[in-house]
Amino acid sequence: MTEIVAPRLASTVLLLRDGSSEIEVFMMVRHHQIEFNSGALVFPGGSVDKNDKEIAADPALYSGGEGLDGDALGFRIAAIRETFEESGILLARPAGSKELVDAKRANEIATAHRAALNEGKITFLKVLTDNGMVLALDELVPYAHWITPEGMPKRFDTWFFLAAAPPEQLGAHDGKESTDSIWVSTREALEGGESGRFKLPFPTTRNLIRLGKQPNVGAALADSRGKSIVTVMPVMTKTATGRQLRIPKEAGYDGEVFDVGALG
Repeated sequence: MTEIVAPRLASTVLLLRDGSSEIEVFMMVRHHQIEFNSGALVFPGGSVDKNDKEIAADPALYSGGEGLDGDALGFRIAAIRETFEESGILLARPAGSKELVDAKRANEIATAHRAALNEGKITFLKVLTDNGMVLALDELVPYAHWITPEGMPKRFDTWFFLAAAPPEQLGAHDGKESTDSIWVSTREALEGGESGRFKLPFPTTRNLIRLGKQPNVGAALADSRGKSIVTVMPVMTKTATGRQLRIPKEAGYDGEVFDVGALG
């Protein structure tokens, strides 16, 4: 009997901006040597770590955490930290300010600390305290909750969040975990997945399709704010011709059974 691996807690952020006619989302190409989703086009994100929980224990370091338990705070803090590590975009405010940190200051903080943070030479807690920053948890809107199917060797319990990209913070990949980054419309990303230009993981595809129904960033945030979220843990089955994934119909992905490729 195969041992079921416990999923690691993780967070992902769909950073949004309004393009000329469509919503655009910040996405990165995972390095081909990365163990999980190598070469895939993905949203910024990663695992919750112990330092996120240290930040959660100090409410002075974040705003928008009212009524959230430790796990919920950890997911949101990890979402902002991973976004900063992977894109350089910082969802935070100077202490005492109601405005998000401006692009110039965010870039200064990224230039000074991002490499060391990615190499584990400094903690995100120290980056925040040294620069007088307060995490803007209220900028994150819960969007989806996916858990990797049982039986997989590496599993994640992942919360997806929407956030409007701070003005003029354009983002850039780190060159290590990711090798490229783009602002792309949901339509172009999905077309790239179809043509083979992009490698899109199944949850990424489903969330891009869902997001693409919204006309602009404001509408996307308003539609998701306060909406109940159905957890998705796909179940894979084999048919005579290939593989199928089944997900809860009520999760809002226009169906419950999806073909995911021929049997290898």
